[in-house]
Amino acid sequence: MSNTIGSMLCPRCGKLISKNAQECIHCGLKNPGGPAGAPEGLQNLLHGNFSYISGLFTTCVALFVISLLLNPAALFQMQGGSVFGMLFSFLSPDQYVLFSLGMTGRVPVFSAGHWWSVITAIFLHGSLLHIVFNMYWLRQVGPLMEELYGPARFFIIFMVSGILGFLVSSLFNDFTLGASGSILGLIGAAVYYGRDRGGVYGMEMYRQFGQIAIFLLIFGLVFAGVDNFAHAGGFAGGYLSAMVLKYRERATETPLHNKVAMALLSLTVLAFGFAAFSLLSTLF
Repeated sequence: MSNTIGSMLCPRCGKLISKNAQECIHCGLKNPGGPAGAPEGLQNLLHGNFSYISGLFTTCVALFVISLLLNPAALFQMQGGSVFGMLFSFLSPDQYVLFSLGMTGRVPVFSAGHWWSVITAIFLHGSLLHIVFNMYWLRQVGPLMEELYGPARFFIIFMVSGILGFLVSSLFNDFTLGASGSILGLIGAAVYYGRDRGGVYGMEMYRQFGQIAIFLLIFGLVFAGVDNFAHAGGFAGGYLSAMVLKYRERATETPLHNKVAMALLSLTVLAFGFAAFSLLSTLF
């Protein structure tokens, strides 16, 4: 029998409450103790007291390493005639491997029927420079957006932006992948926050992240191989998601936000299950 006598910290507000409290007396969180006997990490995840950034970062890096190891012969095959093209293709995974792991685009989605690839492709990258660039921006923008919106809404914005970006891109590009659509979504959420909040701080946020968005979109127009459709769709998805979800100063995170985030996390796991089945079917 589990011990329900004593005190604990509320997973949402961090204040002291009774272990067997049905509701936090400070913030109103229902069942703050979580499922009976559930590990503390699971309770934190269920109640939104959890950072998704490290998990996103680790997943992207792990999948990049796996994609390289599945075909080591392709590691140093430099492509492109320009210096930038060769740098961008350095340590590039094999395209067939990326297709099997869940790269998306017109061919995977509409020809092969890999509907789930609009999710899995968010976590896949086409070269060392590609993943370094995206993970740098995730580390730069992610913590601020998680603080402004809360972890559950942050994850919802990240995933919805990436999915919408790839849905748009799949109408125009045969193949595409990467977290940049989701990153542009976070920047779109920052632009919405600054514009909606107003004041000195809000307008500075609006100006700064608006300039970053413009720079990244111009960067995509100047250099070949950048998916501008995913960027534009991701930015729009982030801005609209933020408009619907609101930020912490307008509304606190609710159990519904946590449930939607958990549903998206479960859908992501399911999508990679389809990807794993597709990969294994090609190997055996």
